Amino acid sequence: MEPTLHSATSPIVYEIAELLVSRGWTLSTAESCTGGGIGHALTAMPGSSAWFEGGVICYANGVKAHLLHVPEVLLNKYGAVSEQVAIAMAQGVRKLLKTDISVAVTGVAGPGGATPEKPVGTVWIAWSTGQESAARHFHLEGDRDQIREQTVVQALQGILTLLT
Repeated sequence: MEPTLHSATSPIVYEIAELLVSRGWTLSTAESCTGGGIGHALTAMPGSSAWFEGGVICYANGVKAHLLHVPEVLLNKYGAVSEQVAIAMAQGVRKLLKTDISVAVTGVAGPGGATPEKPVGTVWIAWSTGQESAARHFHLEGDRDQIREQTVVQALQGILTLLT
């Protein structure tokens, strides 16, 4: 069973914080389907302002394009829920907020918005540093809240993996 937000984030956030502080790094987020859930989990920890710069809730494609500089050609060709757009979001927020590392999430939390190619539960999460960017595809199960919660946990676990 996948860990839930309530059972998993506190230890993960603590580990992320320790690693970021030890390196003198800062973190930023670009969130679509989670609507600020990652930022909420990160800022639940006292002292997070030492390493968390902030985030952008970029639900609409226009925000992705104009604020994060996601090329409209990527949005048109691959759609908002894609590897290419997730990576561009992660790179865009890292540059915008001038952080060392970033995470971006985009997905179909449901119950609407699904297509045969991108059913409910389709999520792309991307991480970016100054040296590399990578994305991972997930197909998560459950209702809207469960999918969003699992996305937050997977995003945090990916940050931790990148830092270790």
